[in-house]
Amino acid sequence: MNAAPRFRVELARSEADVMAAQRLRYEVFVEELGGDGAMVDHKARLERDRFDPFFDHLLLRDETRGGAVVGVYRLLRQEAAARAGQFYSEDEYDLAALKATGRPLLELGRSCVARGYRGGAGLYHLWQGLARYVAAHGVEVLFGVASFHGTDPLALAQPLSLLHHRHLAPPELRVRARAPHFQRMDLVPAEEIDRLAAMRAVPALIKAYLRLGGCVGEGAFVDHAFNTTDVCLVMDTARLSARQRALYAGEGTP
Repeated sequence: MNAAPRFRVELARSEADVMAAQRLRYEVFVEELGGDGAMVDHKARLERDRFDPFFDHLLLRDETRGGAVVGVYRLLRQEAAARAGQFYSEDEYDLAALKATGRPLLELGRSCVARGYRGGAGLYHLWQGLARYVAAHGVEVLFGVASFHGTDPLALAQPLSLLHHRHLAPPELRVRARAPHFQRMDLVPAEEIDRLAAMRAVPALIKAYLRLGGCVGEGAFVDHAFNTTDVCLVMDTARLSARQRALYAGEGTP
């Protein structure tokens, strides 16, 4: 990129906006990570599923490239999940604990940033847009699956074990991966974890959740269709510290 990106975050307002999000998702989840799915359109290069019409799509645009979509987030509130028949992640995780809280929930998903924009301010701008959305809709608990590349749990034993031992959700928020794809995450005893190496192996999105006080559900879900090992992240906005709240709301530095 020649010029520094100039970001703008907004919700998709048209079918063309949604298709732009699906096109970026195809580049990341299908071309880069080797995923697939029943509704993936390889000819049109669109990664999509039956839930897309029920989600709000948060778009990160680069104005120096004519408003090109370079980052996306899918957002599903409880009332929309009721219309869809379920939350997307209920195929992978039992969400009974979250539903039992009676608190307003928001499911996050399909978060990705285009190659060339990773490691910079793009994800931070998406978080700011998300914070505004959460405030506007009175959301209290955010959750969603995030992925490690690959389906070999032993290759991910260190980072999965780190998440289990240091970031497991409290019982009242502890969702659980569903059988038969349930994978224990406590593969390495806590005292045998190389914490630096394990954290380096944790994807940037998961690290961002952890910095904001996020925690993980019990067990990982091995998703062979998408060539990923998924964990369910949960963030209770009431538990954010003052520093975390400032960062989440875009008042701090990434």
